[in-house]
Amino acid sequence: MFIKAFRVGLGQLIIFIDFITRPRKLRRSADAQATVDQAAAGLSLYQFRACPFCVKTRRALHKLNVSVELRDAKNNEEHRQTLLSQGGKIKVPCLRIDENGQSTWLYESNAIIAYLQGRFASV
Repeated sequence: MFIKAFRVGLGQLIIFIDFITRPRKLRRSADAQATVDQAAAGLSLYQFRACPFCVKTRRALHKLNVSVELRDAKNNEEHRQTLLSQGGKIKVPCLRIDENGQSTWLYESNAIIAYLQGRFASV
């Protein structure tokens, strides 16, 4: 019981620190931002709200000014089952990349951030 309460409290602290230290968004022209938004339409991030690696990934999304659908794999049973059945395992963060009728599941925060930076940092 104590461990669970500690984890919940720590998770809330992580979320609060993220909120007060959030980086500035990358600024783009309206046309460039529209291009990014269109490219990001096929992305969704399966995540837990208080997971430190998920927070790290969301911070990178915020900094790169990339909007993706956030899917709660902890509290939403449908998203959790999709992550398991299509992604192969319940591990977060996981970026689902839908392109050309195919879905790719990218795990590990560092790999996700590298992908996002490579795809969106110079747009």
